[in-house]
Amino acid sequence: MKNVKNVADRAYKKLYAPVDYYQINNQIPEICELKGIEILPSKLAWERYSWTKKYFSKKPKSGYFIWVKEQPKSALFTCISIANKNIRQELQNLLVVEKDLKVELQGACNVLKKNLAGIHQTQGKIILKQGSVLKYNHIHSWGDRDIIEPDYEFFLEKKAKIDYNYKILSSPKLLKTKTLITLLENSSANINIVGNFSKTKAEIRESLILKERGASGIVKLRLVGSKNSEITAHSQIKAQAESKGHLDCQGLLIDKTAKISLIPELICENKKAQITHEASIGKISEEELSYLRTRGLNEKEAINLIVNGFLEN
Repeated sequence: MKNVKNVADRAYKKLYAPVDYYQINNQIPEICELKGIEILPSKLAWERYSWTKKYFSKKPKSGYFIWVKEQPKSALFTCISIANKNIRQELQNLLVVEKDLKVELQGACNVLKKNLAGIHQTQGKIILKQGSVLKYNHIHSWGDRDIIEPDYEFFLEKKAKIDYNYKILSSPKLLKTKTLITLLENSSANINIVGNFSKTKAEIRESLILKERGASGIVKLRLVGSKNSEITAHSQIKAQAESKGHLDCQGLLIDKTAKISLIPELICENKKAQITHEASIGKISEEELSYLRTRGLNEKEAINLIVNGFLEN
């Protein structure tokens, strides 16, 4: 355990310190104590607070519980890593933000070296109480033998807001994501999912439920298919009340062995709702490459520049 902790310290704590919740494999070497914020292993929260049982599907084996009761002075940071071969993580995470608080969360999930063949499964629930605001930057970086299955639910009470950015820096062998966002009266969500996939089979599903009057949301996908990747994205907005929603799904193929399927779905159950979508899949044009090569870039540099621009758009 000591060696694992030392490796992780060098790789991540130097970059991201302080880390408020820190997990390596299935061990927790560090949890910070913060005024007005309770951070516990999920299994301890299950035992200490009976009300958490309605959010956890079963008694947690691993994962974090964060209860924000007072306004934080700075961003919160969580880091969950796999450091050894054939590790299986079964995480249940719960974040609760109390009324009218503004929170920024930086979350990183990763492997500390390649070829570990790890399994990372997460059930996460984020509860935003009335008028609260959360900005959540969720970064994943994996090896090409890993299996990753994050399943997140967001529940927004009246006038709550979420800005969720999920970015895949390095893609795994298999990725299955589920994201469900339920919005009550006058709450809003901005969901961004970005990934550059190579040698990956990815199944991405997200659903935005506009449950009450005045709810609004935007879901934006930017997905790049590189060598031997197969990407399927099923995006849904369901309007159950007078509300507004928009899907913006775009794919970019940069290798002939890649495949992208975009499946936008709009379900309207209220005549006063306004929900729209746009979806497109394209490729890099020879004109773009030729222009960049005249500017002194080689082909690889030109493709990287185009891809980075697409992912940031």
